[in-house]
Amino acid sequence: MTNKTLNIGLLGFGTAGRVFHAPILSAVDGLKLSKIKANRPESIALARQLYPEADIVSDTTSVLEDEAIDLVIVATTNDTHYSLAKAVLEAGKHVVVEKPFTVTSEEASELIELAHSKGKLLTVYQNRRWDSDFRTVKKLLENEMLGRLVEYEAHFDRFRPIPASQTWKEEEQPGSGILYDLGAHLIDQALMLFGTPQEVYADLLTQRSGGKIIDSFDLTLYYTNGLKAILKAGMLVKQPGPRFKLSGDKGAFVKYGLDVQEAALKAGHSPVVADWGVESEEIWGKLDTELNGQHLIGKIQSEPGDYRGFYENVRDAIAGITELEVKPEQARNTIRLIEAAMQSNAEKRRISFGKYQELT
Repeated sequence: MTNKTLNIGLLGFGTAGRVFHAPILSAVDGLKLSKIKANRPESIALARQLYPEADIVSDTTSVLEDEAIDLVIVATTNDTHYSLAKAVLEAGKHVVVEKPFTVTSEEASELIELAHSKGKLLTVYQNRRWDSDFRTVKKLLENEMLGRLVEYEAHFDRFRPIPASQTWKEEEQPGSGILYDLGAHLIDQALMLFGTPQEVYADLLTQRSGGKIIDSFDLTLYYTNGLKAILKAGMLVKQPGPRFKLSGDKGAFVKYGLDVQEAALKAGHSPVVADWGVESEEIWGKLDTELNGQHLIGKIQSEPGDYRGFYENVRDAIAGITELEVKPEQARNTIRLIEAAMQSNAEKRRISFGKYQELT
């Protein structure tokens, strides 16, 4: 770790900035939240209350033109990610973009090229790689606890039957809908585990009365080794299914319940507590497998989750002492897959994705 403290400017103090960025980076050594750009009176008041040492501003320019700011976080509406990230890079600063990276893969490619030309770090906040349940699944697969995996299923189930009013997330605009929102997480996790698929099939729906956006998706990724990865999310799931369900030729793993960090952050808790990201035994996953000639069945203790890992990696990558974990090329592949899913839904067929080689 470097001794230099990085001064951070945060663009946006809505749910993303307030819940998922500010409290996490504030708990990481070597990072200082110096400026927060907020517009709504209630957001300004809350930012001043929670972060009294930060300057609260109402315009982006004052962040971009501040020579003391090293890193800027873009935590604004999805349709502004490209333009704001571009402005940050042109201002000569490192940038973290809230997911989804951009609306189109063409925009993502342009930002990647710009970051390279400026010699600045560009990454996307794929914090769900540091979820407890995903880390547990990753460890099970690395240890080949299920044998040859044949089916992987991951869900984000929610029950929000009435579309929220006065929020951009429920409006029909570029980058809206849960394929970009929750899908960006599920796709990123699948790509990290298995690489790019050979084919993609998607069913995208608007299920809620009065809904304007895609609020349900069923996305299947097909791999050349016979693996099928099923990614699902919906807003009308009263009884949630498993968060993860994996089947292999030696065994299976089923995991219910969501990572505990989001609920803790929304409740105002700080990541500095000793048991941060530790799941209770009630939501540990169940393993049923054959290992070394023995039948093993029972609960598996979840790996601790910790979103601070994302910002610790960003800090160290900027210092040049480690490799960036969430590479912008990987985030671009997620957007490419979203585009393929939309094409598949429109054409009602599988879409070849083999032309996209995994980028690292």
